[in-house]
Amino acid sequence: MPETTNSMAPWLQRQCQQTQGHRGHALLLAGPSGLGQYDLALALARAWLCEQPGEEGACGQCPSCHAIDVRTHADLCVLMPETVALDLGWPLDEGAQKEIDDKKRKPSKFIRVEAARQAIAFAQMSHSRGCGKVVLVFPADRMNIESANTLLKTLEEPVGDVRFVLATEAAHQLLPTIRSRCQTHLMQWPDPDEAVPWLVQQLQQRGARTDVDSAQVRILLRACGGRPADVLTLAAQGLRADVWDRLPAAIAQGDWSAMSDWPPARQLDVLQKLCHDLQATGAGGAPRYFEPAALPTHAHPQRLSAWAKELMQASRTVEHPFQAGLLQEAWAARARQVLSRYTRNS
Repeated sequence: MPETTNSMAPWLQRQCQQTQGHRGHALLLAGPSGLGQYDLALALARAWLCEQPGEEGACGQCPSCHAIDVRTHADLCVLMPETVALDLGWPLDEGAQKEIDDKKRKPSKFIRVEAARQAIAFAQMSHSRGCGKVVLVFPADRMNIESANTLLKTLEEPVGDVRFVLATEAAHQLLPTIRSRCQTHLMQWPDPDEAVPWLVQQLQQRGARTDVDSAQVRILLRACGGRPADVLTLAAQGLRADVWDRLPAAIAQGDWSAMSDWPPARQLDVLQKLCHDLQATGAGGAPRYFEPAALPTHAHPQRLSAWAKELMQASRTVEHPFQAGLLQEAWAARARQVLSRYTRNS
């Protein structure tokens, strides 16, 4: 069930207050992953459709708020890839659901043009509750050219009292014509001193980690590059702060045991973060993801540069590895080779 604005992260609640008075018909929430674009988009939709909204957003008690909680609001259209909708608990169109249930096709990872056409039809209908209509598009970058062009004219000249809120972690992948028809809100990064207590509370309430403390969460927040949503995901998957701290030395020694059961995309993410921090410290900067003392020393710039390019190339096909086991062995061998001449700080 979605969170109400009262249980939102404080930095998202502030942004909801800043943007709920937006007067345009289309708002684009843009920023890197893990900053809460979907949560903010849904909070705005709730506030815009709420029958008794306040300064902090939706009341959370009225029939409109309840209808959104149970995914049945007649004036809210959620335009998502089918895989995302299923993960977030939003119902699919009956026809699409039947095709998937009958094994005629798999859920789409992109926003299908048929769904975009249904959103257009929705926007042209009169509203039911008297607070207008809202179309929520997430992730907006998952629209292909055809579905984006289908939405374009209605986004430019909406019919009736309809608002659009588009949320994305890759605004650069949107068509320029889509971006130009929206007012953009750049997602704000939370301060660690504000994020850590909230994350500790969330992890304890969700049962993901009942023994977690602020020091551990601060390490996980660093591991996620300051992205709170990613902390919740990784902690729920069992990542521990002490394991993260030991990863650089283990990888340098060819010890892949801590990551052996992780999916390839997650393993690659660790390697890219390690490479980034080694390049940063080699240039005299500060690491972003690991503590300085956890990193190998004496990084060779040319070796790291070549490794970074290899990892970037691998990221293009990591979601479809041909042989995950062989891929893991190759990555482990290459990482050990790159880091073989390094020693850990004493």
